[in-house]
Amino acid sequence: MSNHLSTPSNGPPIKASRTRGASHIDFKSATTGVAAKAMRNELNKLVAGIEEPVARKAFDAEMSSFFTLFNRYLASRAKDEKLVWDKVKAPAPQQITPYEQLPQANDPSLLNKLAVLKLNGGLGTTMGCTGPKSVIEVREGMTFLDLSVRQIEHLNSSHNVNVPFILMNSFNTDDDTARVIQKYANHNVEILTFNQSRYPRINKESLLPCPRSATSDKSLWYPPGHGDLFDAMYNSGLLDRLISAGKEYVFVSNVDNLGADVDLNIFQHMVETQAEFISEVTDKTKADVKGGTLIDYENTIRLLEIAQVPSEHVEDFKSVKKFKIFNTNNLWLNLKAIKRVLENDELDLEIIVNNKSLPNGEAVIQLETAVGAAIKHFRGAKGVNVPRSRFLPVKSCSDLLLITSDLYRLQHGSLRKDPSIEFNTQPVVKLGPHFSKVAQFQSRFKSVPNMKELDHLTISGNVTIGRNVTLRGTVIIIAVEGSSIHIPDGSILENKLCSGNFSIIDH
Repeated sequence: MSNHLSTPSNGPPIKASRTRGASHIDFKSATTGVAAKAMRNELNKLVAGIEEPVARKAFDAEMSSFFTLFNRYLASRAKDEKLVWDKVKAPAPQQITPYEQLPQANDPSLLNKLAVLKLNGGLGTTMGCTGPKSVIEVREGMTFLDLSVRQIEHLNSSHNVNVPFILMNSFNTDDDTARVIQKYANHNVEILTFNQSRYPRINKESLLPCPRSATSDKSLWYPPGHGDLFDAMYNSGLLDRLISAGKEYVFVSNVDNLGADVDLNIFQHMVETQAEFISEVTDKTKADVKGGTLIDYENTIRLLEIAQVPSEHVEDFKSVKKFKIFNTNNLWLNLKAIKRVLENDELDLEIIVNNKSLPNGEAVIQLETAVGAAIKHFRGAKGVNVPRSRFLPVKSCSDLLLITSDLYRLQHGSLRKDPSIEFNTQPVVKLGPHFSKVAQFQSRFKSVPNMKELDHLTISGNVTIGRNVTLRGTVIIIAVEGSSIHIPDGSILENKLCSGNFSIIDH
């Protein structure tokens, strides 16, 4: 599948001079050819710097995938390709199946054909932690990783099946994850790991790679988004290994989504309908307006991200009326179909250009892709509109408060909404900068409040919450700059606005 860097085509010849009347497109094409040739030469130097043959071969394959992505980026710039908004339509009914219409599963032995894969490339830096996000403690002293392993262990034991658990790490998370998973050695789970690619950041002005050698500082490299899943599975040998072991499907989700466990109804539906790709979507709320959505584009189901939307249509994209669902990134994939798409060079994922700055201020770009965008390449692909309970990501300490509260119960590593709660919607929680890091969050909440009857919570400023506090309705607590608010143990706040500088004594 990989086109080695030593044998790519040179692209169109570059003319030494241009006539006065040459078109703008010709100029862009010439510039593109120069940039591609310069990038290829730099990547060849990086590969040549590795002496060990096996490592060089693996790195060569990785840089070949990067070069393909870079060439596609150059081509898209030259053509100035844009989405034709008039062709963007809400998905047709046959493209999205409501979860409640799925037949009840009756054959758990199908699970022997399944592998479960968690995207584990992210660090916990936004929540103030070092190392993989998956090792943050989130519930009852257990980490994201603990809960995921517990889910698979229960699945294998209760159905007498063998579902392997796979982690796609990045070069940022691989070493730490390897140390952590040793503690699961005696569990009823086969754990496999592989790394997503490591691509060089690109100088925004020169369009050349920032690293000068394969061993350059980590800050000069980046993991290229979860769309790299397909190339990484193929290049690592994992794809062939799973197929050889009799696995036919893989369920993929983000490691921080605590609602994404194996659902036998969805899996059996996939097998029975011979769908090669199923994307779980859920109903959009006003909190989800920036999330990607499935659309119909020229009679093909596609993923549309906000970055692809022309600026004049962003508000239309955010509309809850026109686009009623959004992508959860819970995906069910056919392994042999993945191999076919790759070996036929059919994979053509929309490129996300991520602008960054290095510590020295150098402006760089990262070329990334989204795994869900591959839906357009698979036969019988569709969406399944699942309950919101299957989308419980933890991106911030506001999310952490929700999933650690009495709104949910923990069952065999899976979070379940407390059955005593009548409404399906969960409260809106907005915690200010004083609560942005896990350590701050833990120090400011002596215990997680009772929130079963809460609709909205906003906390800002130097606020501390005591033990066994109950929050109901709409509660807003704002300590202005230079002041503090302490909510004592046992307080009950219902439809309250607390602001200023005080400590509540009488409750």
